[in-house]
Amino acid sequence: VQLQASGGGLVQAGGSLRLSCATSGRSVSDYATGWFRQAPGKEREFVAGIGGNGRTTYARAVAGRFTISRDNAANMVYLQMNRLKPEDTAVYYCAAVLSRGDPTSNVRLYDIWGQGTLVTVSS
Repeated sequence: VQLQASGGGLVQAGGSLRLSCATSGRSVSDYATGWFRQAPGKEREFVAGIGGNGRTTYARAVAGRFTISRDNAANMVYLQMNRLKPEDTAVYYCAAVLSRGDPTSNVRLYDIWGQGTLVTVSS
């Protein structure tokens, strides 16, 4: 599968953005997919994941504000980001690993990565 992320941009604090991850190849439901982000000078960190079984998990910093979802027919994965904060500023990446089970936050388990999309939240 190949991944292509899009939807980043500049938004004011409190605003919303929706990131999209287009997948090609096998069905997206054959994969656990996740969103990660990396801010300047920081390590890449887990944001949200959806397992092949459809279950979801979130980083504590975004729980209640971000929602990950998947459209199996369109082979798309989305990250709806609401109530954005300046500390959400980062390059966001979608990633996948072949798995029909639960989502995972372990960055080392993901072996397919898309290019990043920059999200900038101004205060």
